[in-house]
Amino acid sequence: MLLKNILFWSLLLPLFSFAQTILIDPGHGGIEVGAISKLSNGQRVFEKDLTLKFAKILKKKLSSRYKIFLTRAEDREVSLQKRAEIADEVKADLYLSLHFNSSPYKNARGAETYYLDNHDNAAVKKVEAAENSVFNVDDMVVNKILIDLAVQLTSKTSKELASIVHQNIINKVAKKHKIKDRGYKAGLLYVLALSKRPGLLFEIGFMSNSLELKKIQGTDYLNDYADGVVKGINEYFKIKRK
Repeated sequence: MLLKNILFWSLLLPLFSFAQTILIDPGHGGIEVGAISKLSNGQRVFEKDLTLKFAKILKKKLSSRYKIFLTRAEDREVSLQKRAEIADEVKADLYLSLHFNSSPYKNARGAETYYLDNHDNAAVKKVEAAENSVFNVDDMVVNKILIDLAVQLTSKTSKELASIVHQNIINKVAKKHKIKDRGYKAGLLYVLALSKRPGLLFEIGFMSNSLELKKIQGTDYLNDYADGVVKGINEYFKIKRK
């Protein structure tokens, strides 16, 4: 019970912070390359490179209004525990995890946004399995408590955030770039749970779809996507200040 109480307050304290600090987490890095796509010329494209590219674009756009940190600014491996520690160190108000999707079905396409909560949808389970597989969770008892408390304390806020931000993303990219709206969804994702604060995980597009891969490699799409994220976050904080 004592351990649970300590963990409860360690999770709750970040929610009382008034500073608008955002931690951007480019997924993967180093030897953990994430999804891989091969171009017609044989060149390989790694998810870790795309997430870092987008993180730098997003950071630049958010920095005019918020205090922004990255979990990594170069191609290096960052453990789940270290990502969580960085979130605590910078006292982040929001945690944004960046990823690109992949599927064995070549026609799968679109953008989707995840927030932390339990969900039984089969398609969501596939994303959970893919994103959670890279993490080493050593103490399952302690981490189970952390995850349960994180869901309890952040799911309502994160769902509201996801709704606002995702709609703004779609407004920016759906028509102009012909990007399918795959919606915002609940998922039990370790990186969001152990960050211990409201957060989102973005699946920005499908690397396994050759047409979509061309879009997500270009700065035009990434800039518009980032503009949607920024507009959504601005709206979210405006609502919270009322």
